[in-house]
Amino acid sequence: MRLVILGPPGAGKGTQAIQLAERYDVPHISTGDILRQAVKEESELGAEANSYIVAGELVPDDLMLGLIKMRLMGVDGRKGFILDGFPRTAVQAEGLDGLLSSFDEKVDAVISIEVDSKVLVRRLSSRRVCPCCGRNYNLLSSPPQRPGRCDQCGAKLIQREDDKEQTIINRLEVYTEQTAPLKEFYKNKGLLKQIDGQVSVEEVFQRIIKTLQ
Repeated sequence: MRLVILGPPGAGKGTQAIQLAERYDVPHISTGDILRQAVKEESELGAEANSYIVAGELVPDDLMLGLIKMRLMGVDGRKGFILDGFPRTAVQAEGLDGLLSSFDEKVDAVISIEVDSKVLVRRLSSRRVCPCCGRNYNLLSSPPQRPGRCDQCGAKLIQREDDKEQTIINRLEVYTEQTAPLKEFYKNKGLLKQIDGQVSVEEVFQRIIKTLQ
């Protein structure tokens, strides 16, 4: 199984990717994990990627493709994958197609988890974090036992800047603008499968499985 998972921030694509990786016994390949690992290993590509990260810039497409190639060439990557966070643009998708074709492989399906923007803003703006121990909470789905206080250490919970409503709205607008051509790219290939992400985590998972079957 070679699967790409798409979805805006807060759609739950990471959670679904982990479950799908377990079901199909293939690695869950996250862009963030790849970048962190490359930087940790101090590889040439990792050092180059880190220079962009430190500067707060996006890692260029060709560099990301190089890192993806290294990961897919690993022993576990050759039997399949669940890609989470890549590709982000149609240009990256074309690059991924070219990379896979060099292995005589291709993407089997692309799952896009669809959630209304108002629901996403409500979900993401409800996130809170403990500044002392780092524990995360969500006022809607996993609230603390005492309002505003960490269950673990009792510290006062805070809201990160990127979880504030206007920031979230801006992030969602950027995501929509970036992924519209990407979704069209995969739709034209007959690979795009859209899944309602406004039901329970388990129901989303079952719908994805049914779609893939």
